[in-house]
Order: sequence, then C-alpha cells, then structure tokens
Amino acid sequence: MNYTPSTLNVADIELFADNLDSTKAAEIYNAHGCLVVRGLMKPYIEAITRDIEETAQQSIALLDEAKRIPEGWTTPNGTLFIPAPANYNRDKQIMVLGVGYFTSAAFFQSAFDTKMVDVVEAILGSNIELFLNGQCLYKEPVGGHPKKLHQDAAYFEHKYQGPVATLNYCVDTNLQNGALYVVPGSHKWGTLQHVDTFSHLGLDEAEWTWDRAVPIVGNAGDSIFFHVHTIHGSQENHSEKPRPVFIHRYRSADDYVVISASSVEKRAEAEKHIAEAKKENQRGLMVRGFRAYESEAKDRA
Repeated sequence: MNYTPSTLNVADIELFADNLDSTKAAEIYNAHGCLVVRGLMKPYIEAITRDIEETAQQSIALLDEAKRIPEGWTTPNGTLFIPAPANYNRDKQIMVLGVGYFTSAAFFQSAFDTKMVDVVEAILGSNIELFLNGQCLYKEPVGGHPKKLHQDAAYFEHKYQGPVATLNYCVDTNLQNGALYVVPGSHKWGTLQHVDTFSHLGLDEAEWTWDRAVPIVGNAGDSIFFHVHTIHGSQENHSEKPRPVFIHRYRSADDYVVISASSVEKRAEAEKHIAEAKKENQRGLMVRGFRAYESEAKDRA
C-alpha cells in the first residue's frame, strides 16, 4: 500500500462556521479524513475554559493522592498524569484532564451544537450517539507533553465506521504551543502497526516523522474533525501558558468497540477476543435520531 501523505494545504480542508455547508463539510471529511471548521465552538469557549482551568488546579492539588496505573497516575478527580520532562517543576505532568460531560455543563452542551451535529449527521447518518464522556487533553506550560503521531483506532477499533472526533482549540494554538498535526488521506490505510511510547500507543517515529503531517494553526473555538483512522498528533507546549483542547466523539448508534487497548501488549490480547465484542453495555447518549430496540444477536448485513 502507498503511504505517501497528501500534499494538501490547510485551506483545502477548511470551512467557516458562519456559512457552514454540512454537505460540503462531509465531502471534505470523506475525501481527506479531516476537516477544519473555523469558529465553530467559539460560543462555548469562555465557559469550558473556566471549567478546564479549575479542574487543572484541583488536579495538581490532588497529586499527593494519585494512584499508580499502567498508563501513569490518576488523581481522585479522574485526571491522568504521565512523567514530566527533565528539569520540570515536578515529576508528573497532566495529560488527560478529569473534566467532561459529568462535570461541566458547558462541555456537555457544546456536544449538542446544531452545526456540529449537522456535519456529523452528513457523515454518519441520522442516528448518532456520543462515544465516551468527552475528553480534555491538557499540555502544561514550558514543555507540556507531546502526543506522538497515531490513529485513534489503535486505542478503540470499532465494528463499523467508528467515531467521528472533533478536537476543539480552547486557546489560540500555533507551532509553539502544540498545534494538531494531521495526515490527510491516511484514513484510507486501515489500522497501522503501533508501538509503545511514553504517551502510550503511537506510530514508529523512525518512519512517521512530523514533516509527513500538516500542522493546523488556529484560534480559540476552531474545530478539527478527524476519522478514527486519520493519523494525527501534537508536539510539546513550549509557551508560558497551558494549551488545552476538548474532544467530542460521535458514532452511529449501532456501532461498537471490538478492540480497546493503550499498549501493544493489551492490544495483542484484545485482538484475540474480537468475536466476543458486543454492543451490549456500549450504548452512548443519543445526540440525534432514535435508537430502536434490536436483539443483540442481530448485526448489520
């Protein structure tokens, strides 16, 4: 298979919230596996950022109560810490902040934004549920962690198309503080072989260097849609301020995870049990459409 990345510019995958055409948006997404909508989440940013920063300070205050887990350390409020870089002011740094639909009304409300869900419906169809409970990736100042190039399917491979993710900038984001990089067209390559990195599963850095991806510089409120197989990642935050983003994931109401893992070892084990995976106990909150009852034994043709 040819893994030569696309030579597209960001302007080729970019639309604007003020005159958003969901059909055109879906065409861009389907062709390239990624889409940028400028200003889509701007109405929610002030409230969500307030909740994020309060959670960040709370998480740091709870570090003494953090418990060791395979992925790093987790505080009682659900924040995941990983090792901090050398010469940092502590030995642990925030990676995934414990804020989401269960803690922030603004976060939850933004997931139902009409324009955003219109785009998702144009991609997935009319019956859509939320996958997971929202996510906030938080890069602390002056060296906050990179997230190596990877595919989300390495972590949660689905039975069918898988989730449409939207990553939303809370602050103006550039190459200094950790802009998202994407590889347009990589959604057509299936799930690639991943390796273990300090920030969990990622593609082999010897092959997948940052110059193979396109950085998306943007402003607070800009949204990036990407396919579960689209290669993406972000570099360190070298600015003096935090760089938070929040993520919504949407999937068809009948889709479900068949492989869930955060390391090569766990993925290899999960691959042995694909046939046992079921939709049962994987239902998410409906954001559009209706979930009709069907026996768990019934599957798509």
